Amino acid sequence: MGDQKHRCGWCKGDKLYEDYHDKEWGVPVFDDDKLFEFLILETFQAGLSWITILRKRANFQKALDDFAYQIIAGYGESKIQSLLMDEGIIRNKLKVRATVSNAQAFINVRENYGSFSNYIWSFTDGKTIQNNISDYRKAPAKTPLSEIISKDLKKKGFKFVGPTVVYAHMQATGMVNDHEMSCFRYNELLEF
Repeated sequence: MGDQKHRCGWCKGDKLYEDYHDKEWGVPVFDDDKLFEFLILETFQAGLSWITILRKRANFQKALDDFAYQIIAGYGESKIQSLLMDEGIIRNKLKVRATVSNAQAFINVRENYGSFSNYIWSFTDGKTIQNNISDYRKAPAKTPLSEIISKDLKKKGFKFVGPTVVYAHMQATGMVNDHEMSCFRYNELLEF
């Protein structure tokens, strides 16, 4: 028979996409390690499809020391050059260098706010914004709030965090619930 659950249209037909949709996308994340992982993956995704990043996620995890921002913040030129030679990841020089500076900025935010989670979730008062999306194609690519967060992150030294990247991060980490209302995950995530 097969899986009869109704899912958001963007993930249908690819098992990796469906698993990500069913288990991770839109689930509120308060753990700094996971927030950093999504931030890095979203910055690498800029200009590419999310499925491309998902398919390389394990490679990124291995290449970037399990997304340990404490280690990444100390990457020197030789590590950066080895990343630029790694065919398993996106070898964009600006994005690789931004990963290092974003790890440094992430640590600074943690020092000033107690955690990155405290900082990022303060923009929504610690609550998920519940949207009413009927069709994923009608979901916004950015919002006034993602523009505010983007500007603030840039002031704090983050790179590749434009309003579209920030909104994708908000969607991925459950700051907004952009599941289609007919999707089985929509109501499940109303409980958060």
